Amino acid sequence: MDKIAKHIIFTGQVQGVGFRFTAQRIANRYQLTGFVRNLYDGTVEMLAQGSEQEIDDCINDIKNSFAGYIRETIINEIPADPMDSAGSPQEYKDFRITF
Repeated sequence: MDKIAKHIIFTGQVQGVGFRFTAQRIANRYQLTGFVRNLYDGTVEMLAQGSEQEIDDCINDIKNSFAGYIRETIINEIPADPMDSAGSPQEYKDFRITF
């Protein structure tokens, strides 16, 4: 499996509706690594790593689960295990909710 990573921003009424917990449950079903977190501007940010098909299926399941809440989904492919601010690779071993 070729591991890729995608950075996703969900906009709409995505905070206060169980979004992060559902996203984590779905991501774990696909055995993805990364994180999901609320941002201060009211959006939800997600970084998902795995196969392209598993990531796309995960995003589609999330969109279907929150069809009435998501206004827009912005998806960008990024390098797997991106660098942190100190220039070290960030290895994600699981998928978790961060704050």
